[in-house]
Amino acid sequence: MAPAARRKPAKAGEKNAAPAVAPNSGQVQRWMSSLTLRQRVAQLVMIPFYGEAPSQRTRAYREFERLVKVSGVGGLIVINRRVGGTIRRAEPHAMAAFLNRMQQSARLPLIVGGDFERGASMRMTDSTKFPHLMAYAEAGDTEAVKRLGAATAREARAMGVHWVFAPVADVNNNPENPIINIRSFGEDPKSVSNYVTAFVEGAASAKTTPVITTVKHFPGHGDTATDSHLGLPRLEVDRERLETIEFEPFRAAIAANVDAVMTAHISIPALDPSGVPATVSPEILHGILREKLGFKGIIVTDAMDMKGLATQFSHGEAAVKALEAGADLLLMPPKPDEAIDAVVKAVKSGRLSQKRIDESVRRILGAKVKVGLQKKRVVDVDDLSDNLESEEDAEDAQNVANHAMTLVKNDNGVVPIKNPSAACYYVLAESRFGQQGARLMEALPKRAPQAKIRIFDPQESPIALQEAATEAANCDQNVVFAFVTVSDSRGDVALRGGFPAFLRQLVESRKPVILVSLGNPYLLRAFTEVAGYLASFSTAETSEIAALNAVTGEIPIQGHLPVSIPGVAKIGDGIQTGSAVQPTIK
Repeated sequence: MAPAARRKPAKAGEKNAAPAVAPNSGQVQRWMSSLTLRQRVAQLVMIPFYGEAPSQRTRAYREFERLVKVSGVGGLIVINRRVGGTIRRAEPHAMAAFLNRMQQSARLPLIVGGDFERGASMRMTDSTKFPHLMAYAEAGDTEAVKRLGAATAREARAMGVHWVFAPVADVNNNPENPIINIRSFGEDPKSVSNYVTAFVEGAASAKTTPVITTVKHFPGHGDTATDSHLGLPRLEVDRERLETIEFEPFRAAIAANVDAVMTAHISIPALDPSGVPATVSPEILHGILREKLGFKGIIVTDAMDMKGLATQFSHGEAAVKALEAGADLLLMPPKPDEAIDAVVKAVKSGRLSQKRIDESVRRILGAKVKVGLQKKRVVDVDDLSDNLESEEDAEDAQNVANHAMTLVKNDNGVVPIKNPSAACYYVLAESRFGQQGARLMEALPKRAPQAKIRIFDPQESPIALQEAATEAANCDQNVVFAFVTVSDSRGDVALRGGFPAFLRQLVESRKPVILVSLGNPYLLRAFTEVAGYLASFSTAETSEIAALNAVTGEIPIQGHLPVSIPGVAKIGDGIQTGSAVQPTIK
């Protein structure tokens, strides 16, 4: 694919031409005049839901109806449900039906959000399986990123989601980062800026299905080694470094008229010596984002139940301090009513001004007008399937995944495999009950009918792993497909359970080991003895197929690293292989 075109970033302090969300329309004024103080504050609160359709007779449904109808919260955000170690995503038709009910219960239309960083599939079933953003950066095609933005907008609106909390604008230059990693476009700020701009422009191109776009996590979460879901990361860099690396993608997004900026629950002493999280820092949100970078749109907090913020202040105090700092939307406060009560009390006491609240309310209501909620607040469930998983999007996603495959190490030309049926294959999944590896287990026997194929999860017994490692000595080569997902509260991006010891046993068998990373591209640092190393930069289903195609020589490998692997490889490195030798498995 063609290399990404360079875009001149906005200069420090440069103002975007106009706010993407107009807060002063006639409809906004009419809505404002109908709201009491408490109702206005409630519009600044967005609560989570799982995208399910609970019975109206359940306690969960009645609580949602109370928060929407009585408390008057302004919006909902779909999140994944975790059952044990497995993530369950929402079914689009069930979610759309639930949202239609909530919309009919609400006094003002609800704005609905989702972290659709790699399309709706991040939260939903039955949607296009786009790879992670770092795979797009490796593929090097800004047009593909624009198409991702447009497809995300279309799929989101079809199921009743108006606010896309994407793209990620963090520059991932810390290999130990446990929460950004492949969610980022990479470690070069100029390239990240190009792709961030492309996504925003792509989403904005969907004129008939407008969405609110959001860059995150300001001022930049890429150079941290602590997950802000678990604690408060501290970024110890100087102001000059922030200007040249962390701020650059946010400048580019502002210049592209992004609608919203999400804050990070991180401490940056160079910007605010008090050490408080950026989410509640006036110096960072007002002084830097509003005044220096000239952002006029919506500032939204990261989830307020994350420990990077929640352990610092009480629920009500966190809400008040975020608004004091300059935030407009309070995302997922642990106790919504407590947050609303605290803000109302702060206004009545004079700590917060009515003007300050109204500024934020107008921005949120302006977002509702932009996406057309004053005209139509429900979705057509019968037409939903026609807007999901189009063949064109699926083909585009697979092409990106194929182009993203990057060969970093290839001792004695072990990749591609010369005789796939003489190799042994091991899939290291992260859960016994998830879907990781399903496409590999389906496709591998078709490509290597006689090969030994095993799938393990971190709970696998040491005896089973030892037996597999012993058997590996009889294989010509051993191929390990290792999944390492970036997810909240995980805390690191290392292999789980007995997998590290198993992989080292394979290396000691003296038969060539090919390690394929499905997810964290930095795995090679811990296993430098492997003969071959391939990175896919994603755990998506499309990347499973791309990884198999690359290993077996069905597609050429042309990738270059969008990040460096310290002590191993530089940004831009990549070993090239020749043309495909077999028809690609899809």
